[in-house]
Amino acid sequence: MSDVPNETAQVERAMERLGDAAYREMKERIIRGVYKPGHKLTVRAVAQDLDVSTTPARDAINRLTNEGALVYAGPKTVVVPVLDAAALREITLTRLALEGLASEQAALHGTPEDVNKLRSLQALINVALEEKRYAEALWHNKEFHFLIYRLSGFPHLVSIIESLWLRIGPSLHNLYPEFAREKYGVRNHEVAMEALEERDGAGLRAAMENDIRDGYRRLKRANQEKDEG
Repeated sequence: MSDVPNETAQVERAMERLGDAAYREMKERIIRGVYKPGHKLTVRAVAQDLDVSTTPARDAINRLTNEGALVYAGPKTVVVPVLDAAALREITLTRLALEGLASEQAALHGTPEDVNKLRSLQALINVALEEKRYAEALWHNKEFHFLIYRLSGFPHLVSIIESLWLRIGPSLHNLYPEFAREKYGVRNHEVAMEALEERDGAGLRAAMENDIRDGYRRLKRANQEKDEG
C-alpha cells in the first residue's frame, strides 16, 4: 500500500503550521508597531523577513488583509493602511470602553509580582525613549498594556482588544518624538502601576483611559499635520 497520501497530508499539516506561525509573527509585528503606516510589503520580503517559504508568507498576508491589518496595493504588494480621522476616532472610542473594562477587572487579580514585571517593562521603555529608540519603546509598551489586560481573566475581551491594536499599532509611531519629550505615557503608566499595587480598579481604569486619550490627541494632530502638509 502506498504511503503517498499520508506523506502528502503530513506536508500539508506542516505547511499549515508554518502558515500559522508566520501569521502570528506578522500579527505581533504589526501590533507592536514594527511597520509604519504606508509601509509596503511583498510576499517575498515577508518570506525573507520571517525566514519561511513564500507559501506560509502568502497565507499570513491573506489572513491579515482579511482582518484589515493590511490592504492590497497591487497583485503582489500589500501596504500597512493609514487610518483616517473617522477610523482613528472609532477605534479610540472602542479602546476606551474595552481596555478600560479590562483594566478595572485587572485590579482585582494583580499581585506584587505583576507590579514588579510592569516596573521592569517600564524601565525598558524609559531607556528606549531616552535613547530615541522609539520602535523598541513601542515593543515594550505593548507588553506593558497586555500584561494588565490579561490580568482581567477575560481572554475573549483580550482577543478583541488585540484586534483593535492590530489596526492602531502602526499609527503609534506618530506619537513620537512628542510623547518621549513630554512623557505623557510614562506618567500614565506610573499611575497605573500605583493603582494596580493598591488594587484600585477605578484608578487603574482612569490611568489607562488617560493613556489612550493622550495618544489619541497626538495621533489626531499628526493626521491634521499630514493633511495640511
